[in-house]
Amino acid sequence: MARIAVALQADFADWEPALLMAAARYYLGCDVVTASPDGQPVVSMGGLKVTPDIGFAEIDPKRFDALVIPGGYAWEKGEAFDFTELARDFHAKGKVVAGICAAASALAATGILDDVAHTGNSLASHRKYPGYQGAEHYRDQPRAVCDKGVVTAPGSAPDTFAMEVLKALDLWTPDAQAEISAFAAEHR
Repeated sequence: MARIAVALQADFADWEPALLMAAARYYLGCDVVTASPDGQPVVSMGGLKVTPDIGFAEIDPKRFDALVIPGGYAWEKGEAFDFTELARDFHAKGKVVAGICAAASALAATGILDDVAHTGNSLASHRKYPGYQGAEHYRDQPRAVCDKGVVTAPGSAPDTFAMEVLKALDLWTPDAQAEISAFAAEHR
């Protein structure tokens, strides 16, 4: 079964990976592993204190099928981890790389969005990163986008973010669809 690394840091947006994590672990039997920069507990924007399983140094694409990065306030505070090396390594090895909200813009800084369709909170937030060259592939839409194993979403789209990550992992089964679709029903 798929093994998913969820990279959490202080002030992460707890609602953004929650549905994906619950569906993958509980309904699909995936191994969902949480990580923090140093393996120490982190507190989300909502005050949820998480004791991670591992530190970021232990996230290796040889051991995981996906790297999931939720957004959060760390980017606005200038305290966010630089995911460039990790994201590029996962992408180069054909693994799923997923970023939502501010993390989608952080992926813009890595260069992996330069040649894939993608979205995020706004094109302007991606353009804050000087190395970003993917504006022609940006889709201004409220739903997540998946292209070539790269999943991006605005912070307001945790439902479709979960869907697209599961699809990218080849886990979009009838059970997954039924569970996730139930949570997204209000948006129809």
